[in-house]
Amino acid sequence: MENRTQGRRRRAAGSHRRGVINTPVHGLWTSDHGSASTELVIVTPLLVLLLLVAVSLGRMASARLRVDDAAHQAARAASLARTPAAAREAARSAAASALGDAGESCRHFTVATDVGRLRAGGVVRVQVACTAVLTGAGLPGQVTVAKTATSVVDTYRGSSV
Repeated sequence: MENRTQGRRRRAAGSHRRGVINTPVHGLWTSDHGSASTELVIVTPLLVLLLLVAVSLGRMASARLRVDDAAHQAARAASLARTPAAAREAARSAAASALGDAGESCRHFTVATDVGRLRAGGVVRVQVACTAVLTGAGLPGQVTVAKTATSVVDTYRGSSV
């Protein structure tokens, strides 16, 4: 009998075998079988939500940069025009060109041009507002981004106003 148990390890009292439901020790379960799948089920939706929020924040940042660039281009184009009507049209055209490749992130935009001081040494102020759509990222809603840019009219140019 002694020869048979010599090569085997004896189990200590209260030890657990694999595949057997464990009994609670001090009120807690000692086995963590299946806890990885439970953690995965809990953590995965949170990670997906975090990813969607990151994509939405990226879209909003991209829309802000595009609108800021469009406002600067529109103000510069308006400051080069000779008449207020031409300045408004140049600002609208420049903003449309700058936002043309924005795609879904900036579909609808408005351009407001202040040409009250369109004269040599004066300034032209252009505000571009864009509605950035967030639904492409899986989140509902939209955000309006507005930027204003000012451009100085060349001091030494002639005016036909």
